[in-house]
Amino acid sequence: MFGKLFKKKVNNEVELFAPVDGEIIPLEEVPDPVFSEKMMGDGIAIKPSNGKVVSPVDGDIVQVFLTKHAVGVKAGNGAEILIHIGLETVALDGEGFTIYVKEGDKVKKGDVLVDVDLSVVSEKASSTITPMLITNMSDIETLDKQNVKRVRASEDVVIAIK
Repeated sequence: MFGKLFKKKVNNEVELFAPVDGEIIPLEEVPDPVFSEKMMGDGIAIKPSNGKVVSPVDGDIVQVFLTKHAVGVKAGNGAEILIHIGLETVALDGEGFTIYVKEGDKVKKGDVLVDVDLSVVSEKASSTITPMLITNMSDIETLDKQNVKRVRASEDVVIAIK
């Protein structure tokens, strides 16, 4: 009888903010089929203008790759977000990356996750393009990419998901 009165409402809608400053590139145009063919999930990519990578949402750090090139964040609504810094950056084995979080950490939108030396990535990897993907698309009802071209980290909404 009182279940509905005391049941906590869950907001299934979450806005994802840009994790880096830069220019939005459609995922389909990323020069790597793993991303352009959405093998790991759907999302956006950004050509970064600086190396500060921040959390796009309040959530929990669920994965930090040993090679420091990617971080997984789980949003409060269950969306699993992968930020993959650069293309073919696994081979750098962490060179040029400084990680500020570890698995299990709670983060707020705008918290710094990684600092990247873009000159190292530009020189030693195939690209600095940074995809941000929702990896559990089967759990996502809607994914709305915002129509923006240039973005500022933690200031501009790039994706709304439910």
